[in-house]
Amino acid sequence: MLGQMQDWPLLVSKFLEHAEVNHPRREIVGLLPEGGKFEYTYADCAVRAKKCAQALGRLGVEMGDRVATLAWNSHRHMEIWYGASGMGAVTHTVNPRLFPEQLIYIMNHAEDKVLMLDITFVPLIEAIQDHLKTIEHYVIMVGPEHMPETKLPNVLSYEELLDAEDGNYSWPTFDENTACGLCYTSGTTGNPKGVLYSHRSNFLHTLLAISGDTLGITSLSTILPVVPMFHANSWGIPYAAAATGAKIAFNGPHHEPDVLHKLIIDEDVTVTAAVPTVWSGMLKYLEATGKDMGKLTIVTIGGSAVPRSMIQTFQEKYGVRVNHAWGMTETSPLGSLGSENAAVANLPAEEKLDVQTKQGRSVLGVEMCIKDDDGNILPRDGETSGRVMVRGPWVIDTYYKGDSGKILDDDNWFDTGDIACIDEYGYMQITDRAKDVIKSGGEWISSIDLENEAVAHPDVVEAAVIGVHHPKWDERPLMIIVPEAGKTVSTEEMNAFLETRVVKWWLPDDVVMVSEIPHTATGKISKKDLRDQFKDYKFPGT
Repeated sequence: MLGQMQDWPLLVSKFLEHAEVNHPRREIVGLLPEGGKFEYTYADCAVRAKKCAQALGRLGVEMGDRVATLAWNSHRHMEIWYGASGMGAVTHTVNPRLFPEQLIYIMNHAEDKVLMLDITFVPLIEAIQDHLKTIEHYVIMVGPEHMPETKLPNVLSYEELLDAEDGNYSWPTFDENTACGLCYTSGTTGNPKGVLYSHRSNFLHTLLAISGDTLGITSLSTILPVVPMFHANSWGIPYAAAATGAKIAFNGPHHEPDVLHKLIIDEDVTVTAAVPTVWSGMLKYLEATGKDMGKLTIVTIGGSAVPRSMIQTFQEKYGVRVNHAWGMTETSPLGSLGSENAAVANLPAEEKLDVQTKQGRSVLGVEMCIKDDDGNILPRDGETSGRVMVRGPWVIDTYYKGDSGKILDDDNWFDTGDIACIDEYGYMQITDRAKDVIKSGGEWISSIDLENEAVAHPDVVEAAVIGVHHPKWDERPLMIIVPEAGKTVSTEEMNAFLETRVVKWWLPDDVVMVSEIPHTATGKISKKDLRDQFKDYKFPGT
């Protein structure tokens, strides 16, 4: 027997329709790539998104065609998200931080038909345009007064395109399993792989994201999504904001602490989200200037492990709750989040902080377990580590075009590539990536834990740890640090600092100081590049 309820397809256009009807005057503000600041309302955004859909239709875009964006967080980027996906096309967010060869590969692999790009990226695309095989139109996301001279073919002004349309458009209805968005992974070996989201998966993910236990976004919130819209869909925030009617502040191309801080204060931002490197810079700025965080109450931090010292400083000095999150492109991306539950709410402060350093509990809709190499599910005792496995309605089933073949096990679990333990309360703590864990004398050493403890040292800006060959122990940890300007940190000094924080046999065998640590296109430390850089390294005395 089937239920007797309306069959209403879960389409992302419904979020913008909801905001237009129920929150028409709520503001969307942002800093523009061409300079200046922009402000309008959800009602304005809804009309312009419809004009975007009309314009794409006149350019020949049809259901299922891929529309690429190479853009910062902005009101125009949000309009394209809704305009392209709302009409039944696929919004393909391209990460401009990838290498040119990777950009060429993913745009050809996706067979993008139109490329919408910010003026910032015109030189980048001019350099590779001859290699892009399927793009028919290049739309620069500015008005005619800011259009640059360019050698790109079939170039159009975004604002002129929209000005030619009337906005008299009704969002079409189609199957909720229709493809909606396309993101490519950046952390894999070999070519990036495409993750193709559906309207249904994005809709369900959004309902989860706006729950009180997750991102904490309500109609009273002002959200600053620092995490880029080209990085795992900005953690779904542009959908969540419209679904709640929250005010949005877009930072555009600006990630400097002083600019972000001004936006937070000027727009009364209450909720924000970004990777740890953004917030380490912000905390240094606050310390140097003596400023506070205004009305900010929640910061969600993900992308890599959050140091204990960062959580503690935000909360104790600035009154900002830190929610540690975990996810990946393949999980849309929210997989777990470290909001409090009843089991930990009344713990002493230090014990509660211990829980907060973990990556949180799996969110409703994502099932999670840890398995050993033989596929056996391991206990949730907070000590046993294994491979993190997930499944759920917004977890990948197959990579785009079938790349990598079968990626789920026989019980439909997806292997995330992370190594973690899960405690009795359900809080998961990543100890390493499977490829980054250090195997010393048959035991595992967590590079992440060592890094997080090292950055608490007052003279350390950033730290990375990799395993280096050792003739006796197979591998031992090598710590690479960026020191504060004018400071040095010796191996002896670092180990003296760490000896009360980690077990003795985890202490690094050597510490190397560098001016810069390489990062991936999504801001994570690039262990691959570090392993290449130090592949011939020999520990002292070996």
